[in-house]
Amino acid sequence: MNNFRTYNLAINFYKECEKLHVNNTLRNQLTRASSSIALNLAEGRGRKTLLDQKHFFQIALGSARECKAILDLTINTPKNLINQADSICAHIYKLIKNAC
Repeated sequence: MNNFRTYNLAINFYKECEKLHVNNTLRNQLTRASSSIALNLAEGRGRKTLLDQKHFFQIALGSARECKAILDLTINTPKNLINQADSICAHIYKLIKNAC
């Protein structure tokens, strides 16, 4: 999926989230939510109908927003990681609008 920019952003975001020092309660949730973004983008991209694509992209957006909330709850979250989360949300939002 080298030509799927949003997916590539999600992969990079996941890798950066793995490096972040987060308390144990939120660590598992951040790992699952950040991986869910990439997984749902990949699954959605593989769907044939726009309605199916949109469904998976909406799930990915929900996971991205969940990550954003975890980053907000985490002390000393690097600004670049917050910017990455915002960028992914914007990219996924555009995918959803284009799937209408």
